[in-house]
Amino acid sequence: MKIELAERVNRLPPYLFAEMEKQIKEKKAQGVDLISLSIGDPDLPPPPVVIEAFKEEVTNLKNHNYSFSQGEPEFRQAVSEWYKKRFHVNVEQDQVVALLGSKEGIANIGRAFVNPSDKVLVPDPAYPVYANGSTILCDGKVVPMPLLESNNFKPDFETVKAKGAKMMYLNYPNNPTSAIVDKQFLKEAVDFAVDNNIILCYDNAYSEISYDGYRAPSILEVDGAMDVAIEFGSLSKTFNMTGDRIAFAVGNKQLVAGLTKIKSQIDSGPPVYTQKVAARALATYKSEEPPEFLKKNNQILAERRDLLVECLREVGFPCEKPKATFYVWVNCKGDSMKFAAKLLDAGVAVTPGVGFGSNGEGYVRITFTQPKERIAEAAKRIRMLFK
Repeated sequence: MKIELAERVNRLPPYLFAEMEKQIKEKKAQGVDLISLSIGDPDLPPPPVVIEAFKEEVTNLKNHNYSFSQGEPEFRQAVSEWYKKRFHVNVEQDQVVALLGSKEGIANIGRAFVNPSDKVLVPDPAYPVYANGSTILCDGKVVPMPLLESNNFKPDFETVKAKGAKMMYLNYPNNPTSAIVDKQFLKEAVDFAVDNNIILCYDNAYSEISYDGYRAPSILEVDGAMDVAIEFGSLSKTFNMTGDRIAFAVGNKQLVAGLTKIKSQIDSGPPVYTQKVAARALATYKSEEPPEFLKKNNQILAERRDLLVECLREVGFPCEKPKATFYVWVNCKGDSMKFAAKLLDAGVAVTPGVGFGSNGEGYVRITFTQPKERIAEAAKRIRMLFK
């Protein structure tokens, strides 16, 4: 029997991160003390409230049945209350859907609304799921929106090719560039979407990982956003729960309903106990200010950030201290794959920018999700390479 992949799968570009994982495994197999600054996976533990809640909820036998497709009412109510406290935005339960991680929801929103050959506006560089999972695998057509350093890694809506576009992705605080935006930019984005009848998918997974007084907005704070936008949020980064796969989408009722309809056909929602734990985690917010554990976590991350940026500047790679996310986006002054390979040979793994799109070439993304002593050791190795 001859087995062939679907044409849409063959249209996917090579997945650079899979190749990076392969190289990292090879280095570890060779006994290399590898310091991974490539993956955005927090090393800090979940807060005690999450651990204790898991112990309680997972032992409740009633929590091991199927969940509702849209999510448990308790979880959706917690998300609704969190939006009220954090962003001063009113959303009802029917405007919330539970997700198996925001990546899943971002991919499945395309299944709900993208027809073959529909154009989807995708930032470049960007998280690959926008172009691959949500567009190519839905037989849509990717229309890149360049994110250039000269424009602070924001799309220039005056030059974006909006004609015929069905959907647009935006993500701030941004992965991979760590760029941030204000409400004025979000208003421009919403107006652009409204004027061109475009569904606006806003990935806000890093809203709570911020420094130096910056607090990320929600696009739903902007007038008119509820008419065109759906926002994706996640507990992965905020509560260090990446492996627990719990997130949510919030916004326009028709968009949420469409996403829910797709999910009802392909999954049965996150585990009930995980949703109940997530609800208790979100309840630690008493106002728009982050809870104490998150303030402490962000302070730890800020100290790591400062150490990494100081090292990079010392060896001739000037870069800004990001005000959000746990990524430093570095102009490597050349081929990003070769730069990453050079660091890998020294036992430091970083991510080549080209893996996020053609406009990511010439940059690398470096994470600071390692303890300070490991970042210090990585800094030492980098200094040795470029001294």
